[in-house]
Amino acid sequence: MRITTWNLLHGQGAENLRAIANALDVGNSDFAIGVQEVDAYQDRSAQVFQVSDLASELSAKYYGFVRCVIGTPGFKWRKVRSNEAILITNTRSPNDDNPPSYGIGLITNIPVKKWEVLALGKSVVGLPLAFPDPSGGPDVRPKIRLIYVKDEPRYAVAAQLENGFTVVNMHLSFVPFVNLFQLWRVKRWLAKMPGKHILLGDLNLPFDLPVKFSKWKSLVSMASYPAWQPKIQFDYILSDNFAVDKSSKVLIEPIFLKSDISDHLPVTIEIN
Repeated sequence: MRITTWNLLHGQGAENLRAIANALDVGNSDFAIGVQEVDAYQDRSAQVFQVSDLASELSAKYYGFVRCVIGTPGFKWRKVRSNEAILITNTRSPNDDNPPSYGIGLITNIPVKKWEVLALGKSVVGLPLAFPDPSGGPDVRPKIRLIYVKDEPRYAVAAQLENGFTVVNMHLSFVPFVNLFQLWRVKRWLAKMPGKHILLGDLNLPFDLPVKFSKWKSLVSMASYPAWQPKIQFDYILSDNFAVDKSSKVLIEPIFLKSDISDHLPVTIEIN
C-alpha cells in the first residue's frame, strides 16, 4: 500500500489534474493520498472539483473532500454554515449550488467503510507568512514575499479502510501552540478508532515536533519545504500503533518524488 501526503497549493504549478496524477506515480499499488490546500469550483483553478477530478485521473473510486471554507483564502471567505455539507464524498454529491470552496481531501482505491470529520477550530490571530512569487516565470526560482494571513478553520478527515487501516489527513494551523493543541485533539480522537492508524498531512510543525509532542512514530524523514530547495519537514506520515520495528515482517520504504507543481514536495511511503 502506498501512502502519500501532499500540500498541493491548489495545483498552482500544474497544467491540469493529469499532471498531478502523473507526479504521484501510484502505478498498480493500493493507495491512500491525503491532499491539502485543494480547490472546488474556484475561478483560479478552472472551476474544477480538484479532489473528485484527481480521483478520476487516478482511477480511484473513493474520495472525501472537507470544505474548510467557502470562498477563497487570502481574499474573501467564510465558514461553512450549519446547513451546508462539510464533507463531500464519492457517495454524497454537493447541491446544485456549488460555491467556490477550499480544504483538504483523501483519495483511495481501497473501499472505505466509514468517513469521519473532526473540527479543529482556528487561531484568532494570523501571522505574516512567506509565499513564492511566480512573477518571474516558470524557469526562474521564485522570490519570497511576506503576506499577513488570517487563519482559517481547520479539520481532520478519517477514512476507515476495508484493509484494516484508518487513515487521517489534516492541515494544522500555522500559528504556534494552536497547531500543537489541534494535534493533541486529533490524538485523542484517533485513539477511539479501530484498526492500524496512519496520520498524515501538512502539520506546520518543523524540527520533528509532531513526533516529540505526540510520541507517535514517524514513518519517513524527509525535508519537504520549499520544493525548490527543501530544508524543512512540515509534511509527515505518522503512526501511533503500527509495528515497524526490525523484528516485524512489515517493510516501510520511503519513495522520493520530485515535483515543482507546489511549494511543498509530496511525501510518500510504501508499506509491504
